Amino acid sequence: MVTDTLVEAELRRLAGSVPDPELPVLTLEELGVLRGVQIVGPGRVEVQLTPTYTGCPAIEAMSSDIQQVLHDHGVAEVSVVKVLSPAWSTDDISAEGRRKLTEFGIAPPRPGGTDGPVPLTLSVRCPHCGSMETELLSRFSSTACKALRRCTSCREPFDHFKEL
Repeated sequence: MVTDTLVEAELRRLAGSVPDPELPVLTLEELGVLRGVQIVGPGRVEVQLTPTYTGCPAIEAMSSDIQQVLHDHGVAEVSVVKVLSPAWSTDDISAEGRRKLTEFGIAPPRPGGTDGPVPLTLSVRCPHCGSMETELLSRFSSTACKALRRCTSCREPFDHFKEL
């Protein structure tokens, strides 16, 4: 007999594999917005999702995509609830997510937390050539969570996922 814990882990894996609608290179698990999946009754599942910011327009698409994936795998009723506390932070992006952002040409947010020295520079590493010699072109890019920067070494523009 399969336990609820194993089923919930599989449902979390499925929900977490949904690509972010604004950054499809990342899954919701890698972005760190998937907070939990619980079986709440026969054929009923609740998914907890934290938006990257309170007014994030992508949360509706995320919810719909999660519902579709879980329906496709036999879950009759899926409710997605927004969890606002604790708030999402760029520290929630996984190491794999940061690697994928760089590989995709987007500078990942600088790691935060209090476990190390505070960076004394506001420079952002170019995802194309690795140079720290970059400049801000615009505080906003294709989405509110990204800024547009340019590398002064290789001259390539790139998005930078802003720290929150």
